[in-house]
Amino acid sequence: MNTADLGLPEEEGREALPQKGGGGRRVGVPSTALFTDQYELTMLQAALKAGTAERRSVFEVFTRRLPEGRRYGVVAGTGRVLDAIENFRFDADVLGFLREGGIVDDETLDWLASYRFSGDVWGYPEGEVYFPGSPIMRVEGSFAECVLLETVILSILNHDSAIAAAASRMSSAAGDRPLIEMGARRTHELAAVAAARAAYVGGFTTTSDLAAGFRYGIPTVGTSAHAFTLLHDQERDAFQAQVNSLGRGTTLLVDTYDVAEAVRTAVEVAGPELGAVRIDSGDLLLVAYRVRQQLDELGATDTRIIVTSDLDEYAIASLAAAPVDAYGVGTQLVTGSGHPTCSMVYKLVARAESADPKAPLVPVAKKSSGGKTSIGGRKWAARRLDEYGVAEAEVVGTGPVPGELVDRQLLVELVKGGEVVAREPLDVVRDRHAAARANLPLSATQLSRGEPVVPTEYVHARSGS
Repeated sequence: MNTADLGLPEEEGREALPQKGGGGRRVGVPSTALFTDQYELTMLQAALKAGTAERRSVFEVFTRRLPEGRRYGVVAGTGRVLDAIENFRFDADVLGFLREGGIVDDETLDWLASYRFSGDVWGYPEGEVYFPGSPIMRVEGSFAECVLLETVILSILNHDSAIAAAASRMSSAAGDRPLIEMGARRTHELAAVAAARAAYVGGFTTTSDLAAGFRYGIPTVGTSAHAFTLLHDQERDAFQAQVNSLGRGTTLLVDTYDVAEAVRTAVEVAGPELGAVRIDSGDLLLVAYRVRQQLDELGATDTRIIVTSDLDEYAIASLAAAPVDAYGVGTQLVTGSGHPTCSMVYKLVARAESADPKAPLVPVAKKSSGGKTSIGGRKWAARRLDEYGVAEAEVVGTGPVPGELVDRQLLVELVKGGEVVAREPLDVVRDRHAAARANLPLSATQLSRGEPVVPTEYVHARSGS
């Protein structure tokens, strides 16, 4: 790992050529039409037979509560949702599978063969924060075309937002110190790519996952593992081989055997120009202090210290006073640091009484016990600020937006008439999150448990249309 890839002063010998985050390459993906649950298709079939499939409808994505102890949520995955909507196509192979399985009838298969989402999507811009009840995404169109998107939208937003929330807490705890995402081996290979993207949104600096670098332009880093040291007869031989290949600015892993001896050997091999050492085990706080003292005594005063080993936001916070320059995080990040989902739901909140395009929308809502009720009507959302520009309330309502909140509305147009209108570079998303988090009350970054840092207020109107 090269210190330049961590946002630290550049030394000789770059080990990666990262692109500016958010560049990447558009990678062709297969149809996303089967990233869904069967009941979406059986509802479609029944609605087609009943003559209700073309009724204009409004679905909203929201969560009723934040994960326990979390003070705010982070919207992530919006860009991937837009890709999924574009690729939601029922090609011949997909239709053949549905036909062979007897999942839907021929009339429904004929309808699906020409499926193209032609509606509108509005949502919180990616990187924005959210709270319970926030209408994170609003999908409008016919019932038939909107209902099919439920599962794939929730799958992406629940996963990516959970990872981004964990990443945000970790980056807040890390302060100005860079964070490296390195969890690919701890999750599904495709989830790892999405997790690296979400982590970058939440404040991570780099990733070890090359697929994420290729697809999304996230800067990539990496040097060696313990296996490389164990491959050689002597630790010195391993260090020398790495320096010969990658230059003195490389990062040497110093905890395979004896840390103190390894640090001494590392400086002897690379000289005081050694870029960094990595510590992956032991009492990280104690070891970091000892290694810093030893490096300074050996004249390697500019050599950085990188720590890894099952870190989470609490471990990172506990190392705030330690002489650590960067953190590498894997398992806890890609599993949402204990909260791998955000419990977002996709609910019908308004629908027309007929298929007439001019028919007014009627608010609808689920009414049940157990905390699963919802509020009907197409909603807007705005964030009210106090006199210091700090968020003090998430205001959610139906009908006209109060004049004082018109300029504070949160939802933006993402898809218009089936066409994506809001793609943006990942760096823009990352910067947006940093700004949104900075506008929250200071208690938002506390790791202690508590209620959402901003309360949600509802403004009801007589009509949700």
